[in-house]
This record gives sequence, structure tokens and C-alpha cells, in this order.
Amino acid sequence: MAELLSDDEIRSKVPEGWTLDGEEIARTYEFQDYLSGIAFVTQAGEVAEEEFHHPTMIVRYEEVEVRLSSHEEGGITEKDIRLANLFNAEY
Repeated sequence: MAELLSDDEIRSKVPEGWTLDGEEIARTYEFQDYLSGIAFVTQAGEVAEEEFHHPTMIVRYEEVEVRLSSHEEGGITEKDIRLANLFNAEY
């Protein structure tokens, strides 16, 4: 079981473009059209599956909101920071 990060730890580690929102970190990715967002969800889903850590993804017309939290631990852990960094590296 992963340890929860404190708010200070989260703020110091959260990758660029991500924000702390309650017990989650979140980022909205913008796209030129709907299908580009769907392609992103597919690719991000493959990365998440490899990490066995699954985000909430909300698809809108030209954007996808990604929210990360370690639900079994009840907040944000290193797993969330790692996945956010992987998404940033890929997209």
C-alpha cells in the first residue's frame, strides 16, 4: 500500500500543468477536435494499464480532463505523481 503525500509534498512534486483539487490532481488537455481527444484517451489508457493505475477521464468536445487519485489509499500518492509525469512526457 502506498503512503499518502502531504499537501506540501504534492505541491512540490505535482508536474507542470497539473493542479491539486481536493484529494485528486487534475489536468485538462485541449485538442483540435473530438476524435483527437478520443485518440488521447486510448493512448493514455494504455499507459495507465501498463502502470496498473487508472485515472478518471472526462471527454468533452475539444478537451479531456484527467483526474488522478489513489482511491484505495484515500488520496494522492507517488503513483499519481508518476502517472501524471508519464502523461506529460507522452503528451
